[in-house]
Amino acid sequence: MKRTIFYSIVGLILLTGASCSGEKKPVNGRTDTPTSGTIQFVSDESFSPIIEELRTQFEFKYPKAHLEPLYTNEIEGLQMLKDMKTCLLITSRALLPSEIAYFKTKRQLPQCFPIGYDGLALIVNKQNADTCITEKDVKRVLSGEVKDWSEIVPGSKRGNIEVVFDNKQSATLHFVVDSLLGGKPINSDNIVAAKTSKDVIDYVDKTPNAIGVIGSNWLNDKRDSTNTTFKKNIHVMSVSVKDKATPANSWKPYQAYLLDGRYPFARTLYAIVVDPQKKLPWSFANYIAGPTGQLIIFKSGLLPYRGDITIRTVNTKRK
Repeated sequence: MKRTIFYSIVGLILLTGASCSGEKKPVNGRTDTPTSGTIQFVSDESFSPIIEELRTQFEFKYPKAHLEPLYTNEIEGLQMLKDMKTCLLITSRALLPSEIAYFKTKRQLPQCFPIGYDGLALIVNKQNADTCITEKDVKRVLSGEVKDWSEIVPGSKRGNIEVVFDNKQSATLHFVVDSLLGGKPINSDNIVAAKTSKDVIDYVDKTPNAIGVIGSNWLNDKRDSTNTTFKKNIHVMSVSVKDKATPANSWKPYQAYLLDGRYPFARTLYAIVVDPQKKLPWSFANYIAGPTGQLIIFKSGLLPYRGDITIRTVNTKRK
């Protein structure tokens, strides 16, 4: 799946008004503007590293703006959006037609901004050298069809496979169910949920037979300005679309492999805004979707939705 991406400037519409519901004098006392004030927004926890970077840079540009993130799961975030307890949700799917219809019954017109791509990353313990896996075997493991390492790595003595997700209601789990398993629920007894993405990494770090499933934006090592290494306390598995996975035909969720489709598990990130007055939530969403926000996403190691990215092949010689 090759993606063509381009830059477009998203204009900022400055209108007056004070609430998500469009009232002139909101009972919640909201007084923000496109560049000032304090608002709370919601994001799926699996995206918190990149959202924190975007929030920090936005507040640096607009010192009078204060964004208070609530990192939770996708279901709770969407419900808060429906209840008008927030005007901005960042998650890994667009609204369904039924959800758009719901907002229209409330005389609201939600806006959905695609903002980037990340990879569904599979991580294993640093002592585990079996880091290549086929796309087919990933689906077999996640569905519960395969429960022992010897079934995907002949001769392996590692024993049962423990699969750990970040949260039972997270965007990561929903992506697996909807996009990898064709809507079939996960109910295998060897698949468990932690509380956060950090908990998944910590669990895999202590569990030699585990496979963790998290968003790739958690894995970039901030000490590496090239974004080509991952955290050192775990291994990131390479995934192959071939029948047999080898180091030569398997790929990690690097930007380039998300772009050209060699890494098969890429998902789109969205900013969903329900803010008819187009104040601070709208402004932040436009910032993320605009050139500056897209550059921040690129430098973080993820793939921006818009941008002109050129991949060059470089030949090196070793003396």
